[in-house]
Amino acid sequence: MKLIVALLTAALLTGSIAAAEEPSCATPGTDNAFLGIQTVKLWPRTPPDAKGNGCYDIPALTIFDPQSGTANGSAVIIFPGGGYTHLAGNLEGRQFADWFTARGFKAFILSYRLPSHGYLLPVPLLDARRAIQTVRARAADYHIAPDRIVLIGFSAGGHLAALAATRPVPGNPNAEDAIDRASSRPDYLVLGYPWIGAVSLDYSHLNYCKEFHLEDQCAKLTREYDPDLYVSKDTPPTFIYHTFDDQTVPIQQSLGFFQALVNAGVQTEYHVFASGSHGSGLGRGNLSLDQWPGLLSTWLRSKGLLTADREAVSGQ
Repeated sequence: MKLIVALLTAALLTGSIAAAEEPSCATPGTDNAFLGIQTVKLWPRTPPDAKGNGCYDIPALTIFDPQSGTANGSAVIIFPGGGYTHLAGNLEGRQFADWFTARGFKAFILSYRLPSHGYLLPVPLLDARRAIQTVRARAADYHIAPDRIVLIGFSAGGHLAALAATRPVPGNPNAEDAIDRASSRPDYLVLGYPWIGAVSLDYSHLNYCKEFHLEDQCAKLTREYDPDLYVSKDTPPTFIYHTFDDQTVPIQQSLGFFQALVNAGVQTEYHVFASGSHGSGLGRGNLSLDQWPGLLSTWLRSKGLLTADREAVSGQ
């Protein structure tokens, strides 16, 4: 009897640990409003191409307010990475939301739908565009300026951010939905160790087509979802951070995107650190990599994004 009880207890504990380790997804609500945090749906009803009604089927924005009295009218939309299999919501989401709100930004983390849950491209791109349109359309409600929207993405989120920035939709002026009338083009783009070459015919590194068994479609998918092919003079001013010895996403990927930006005449700042692992976030205590957020802060200041837009903040 004692053995049976012990086995049942062990099984329950194992189940609890597994449940605790299962990555959670954002659930719309205002339970954390007292912390200045809330989560909202991207679509009020069923999202396009939805396969169910679970939280993995509902793209959402988690919104972080700056400290009272410090808002400057700038906004940042954050796309966490995770290889298109999960979202690194802490390392590449909340930590950056806190970093930006400490500098007066209103921060938004996008929980986009994932190929690992059956949502292949272009569905994540639909979510990305809708997120930018939502923030811009509701700029007055959020007390931000509609022309001070920064898009930042990491790893797979960097690929998605680069796609959203190079393939925006202008907005439909005749749409009934005010959000659909807004442009999805971000005003500024920031990429951290971006998986730019996610969709490519090069299988020597981490590859979207190989990961999701789409090799037979990869040539077509590459034409659709390689950001290098869509860079133009209208691509937003860009800041890129990468490490030379990244073993997951080769430096050549961000370098190729940088070259495309240069060729198109897009103002770009590109920082390559000699050493550092993929997924370094804000630096993770590395004496060298910890310096890159300071470089980003300087770049944001140079764009006027740390200077308060009093009209936007006051809502007048």
